[in-house]
Amino acid sequence: MIRLIATDLDGTLLQPGGVLSDRTRATLHAVDADVVVVTARPPRFVQNLELTGTAICSNGAMIYDLTNREVTHAQTVPFDVVRKVSEALAEVIPNVGIAVETGLEVLSEPGFQGFGPKNPHRTLELLDHVFEEAHQVVQMLAWAPDAEVDHMMEIAREAVGQHVSVTHSGGLGLLEISPPGVSKAATLESLCNTRGIGKDEVIAFGDMPNDLSVLGWAGTAYAMGNAHPLVKQACTNHAPPNTEDGVAQILESLFRL
Repeated sequence: MIRLIATDLDGTLLQPGGVLSDRTRATLHAVDADVVVVTARPPRFVQNLELTGTAICSNGAMIYDLTNREVTHAQTVPFDVVRKVSEALAEVIPNVGIAVETGLEVLSEPGFQGFGPKNPHRTLELLDHVFEEAHQVVQMLAWAPDAEVDHMMEIAREAVGQHVSVTHSGGLGLLEISPPGVSKAATLESLCNTRGIGKDEVIAFGDMPNDLSVLGWAGTAYAMGNAHPLVKQACTNHAPPNTEDGVAQILESLFRL
């Protein structure tokens, strides 16, 4: 019995361009199960999707109530760790630029060019100014020009993995760095425990390495047809790609909609 659906957004639930299709929206409203969005995105990117329920944001660092539009929980990276990680990455990744997600906005040094126009952020003159202005850090972002992100992730994990959690969602040369021990799966497991839901009652969908923790924890896991090779290798079940409403197709079949 499926009691909870955990789904990533970009490349999984959403069509290209961040669109939630009418078919997928109708399917999510029709299923007899809790729907939990589990994404690297911060709350401000999920609040206009016309979904209700819960969103686990910033790769597990934040829990957002979609119905009441409020953050109910946040885990932060201590500022001494932020500085230590920034210095360590600068030593091992050429031309790396650092940004921080505060939960309200992204602040970056000038060398960070990891976002396009659809992901606005505020650039400050010096990295020290970023640290001074950020009231908290729920996620760090590290970007390097022309870097191969899987290799970059390996280097970063070796350099700073004892201090933080490092992953990525497929962006060119863009790493996502969370508080130590924080992941999508850890936060989802805690949420399920409060609701009395076991992992065998959870079905999960994802497409990128930052989804692997959830896909490995859930009782049933689907890699999208457009997923990263590591994700496809990790999952026995494969859904059609997001461009074909793959999540909706699987749920329609399982719930006989």
